[in-house]
Amino acid sequence: MDYFLTEEQKMIQELAYQIAKEKIRPVKGELDEGEEFPWEIMKVLAQSDLFGLYIPEEFGGMGGGIFENCLAIEQLARECIGIATSFAASGLGAYPILLHGSTELKQEYLPQIASGERLAAFGLTESGAGSDVSGIQTTAVKDGNHYVLNGTKQWITNGGESEIYSVLAITDRTKGPRGATFFVLEKGDPGFSFGKKEKKLGIRASATRELVFQDCRIHKDRIIGREGTGFIAAMKTFDKSRPGIAALGVGLSQGALDISAEYARKRVQFGKPIISFQAIQHKLADMATKTEASRALVYSTARYMDTEPSDSSKVAAMCKLFAGDVAMQVSTEAVQILGGYGYMQDYPVEKMMRDAKILQIYEGTNEIQRNIIGQEVNKEYGRKKDTFF
Repeated sequence: MDYFLTEEQKMIQELAYQIAKEKIRPVKGELDEGEEFPWEIMKVLAQSDLFGLYIPEEFGGMGGGIFENCLAIEQLARECIGIATSFAASGLGAYPILLHGSTELKQEYLPQIASGERLAAFGLTESGAGSDVSGIQTTAVKDGNHYVLNGTKQWITNGGESEIYSVLAITDRTKGPRGATFFVLEKGDPGFSFGKKEKKLGIRASATRELVFQDCRIHKDRIIGREGTGFIAAMKTFDKSRPGIAALGVGLSQGALDISAEYARKRVQFGKPIISFQAIQHKLADMATKTEASRALVYSTARYMDTEPSDSSKVAAMCKLFAGDVAMQVSTEAVQILGGYGYMQDYPVEKMMRDAKILQIYEGTNEIQRNIIGQEVNKEYGRKKDTFF
């Protein structure tokens, strides 16, 4: 389906998929097995100007929006969501600066991120604070014109590889959610180091590490927004980034469907290609329908959010929830269609199934997405004047 894309949007789509086929497809298995960060592919993406799709032209970007970014992420994810996650995570790290940073911070950091010269990362999760953001223990204590950070962040995507970090810390615990503040940290700041690189079920080409702060002293100019606005900035950032996670799911689902349909047309059993059997046709029909529904929801959500609505939390959660669940379902069916081959590492759907699981977990578990949606539905119907009962 065309989805009424402009010529520029079609070019973004085509360029991203060309990179996926020519650069990602030949090395994705090797990178996954070796758990290697895809630096060579990141350089290609930087040379193609894809890192700046959503960043305004005044800060070195292409001036597009969430939709354009989703188009690129989707196509990269058709081949490997581990590599696509490494790309998308830089946007997650950039959004707090883009949404809430001072003009000076934007001018200093956004051009570097837009060019792909330096990757960004987002530092929120801790061992006791993921879904429960209020459980953050990392502190930032003011000392004259500086803040001193102490604490550890866990499971940070692009950790150790990125050079720019948006980090959430508690500046005043007595104020509850209003006591959290975002800061920009740079790789190499004294007192800022990295813990172990995690070994994961999937997305192994994406680096996941701890961020460790031990008396890390940074200037107050590194505050993103104002002191105490960190919780709001985090929630607004997730609203902006969740369609990108959903786009990863769409891309993975499409990739799994492509492989399954092609295999079913070639695999012969009982003298016929297995695609001629109704059981396989029904599986492919469900996979195709769910993938297209997922894409339509992500595209409409991204376009809507590019109009700068104030009520985007529900739709952002919906597309992340739906696309993540669909990716898990479609990749599981892909393994079933390929049978014994599907279970083997020589065939790509085994990796897709492992990769898909993370889409239901990171950037807010799908249980949290359901909480958000349910709370918003409650608010909406609480405002309605018409009643049915």
